[in-house]
Amino acid sequence: MLSLSRDPYLAEDLVQETFFRAYLYMEQLNEEKVKMWLFRVAYHAFIDHKRKQKRSVIKDNDFFAQLKEEQSTEAQAVLNDQIRELKVWIDKLPEKQKNAVLLVDFHDLSYSDASAIMEVSVAHVKILLFRGRQFLRQQKVERVESDE
Repeated sequence: MLSLSRDPYLAEDLVQETFFRAYLYMEQLNEEKVKMWLFRVAYHAFIDHKRKQKRSVIKDNDFFAQLKEEQSTEAQAVLNDQIRELKVWIDKLPEKQKNAVLLVDFHDLSYSDASAIMEVSVAHVKILLFRGRQFLRQQKVERVESDE
């Protein structure tokens, strides 16, 4: 949930919502793959939140972005910069490509599990992954070339 929402507090709320929904519908679970089922419930909780968020307007969203974390070492700072840069690149992806990359590459789900969660075909997930990964590789190459 953290990789989808980019907000640790929202991720906690979404995880709580996921397990609440899972608790309510646990008796109806006919699948053996509980992990995939939970990912599907979590994904739908995230989608529901995004839909609700589109209807509400947040005025001062930049306040928490201005707060900076204490960095203990230079290596941690470099790593954090790389992670922020990757997050920016991932946020530039279209929504379905972003979700496919996050589910398969960051959460190590199989193509079939990701397709079931996203409710698209396995072939469509592969296409989304190819395009998403291609965009991320292109961004990395452009960054390396601009550093030289």
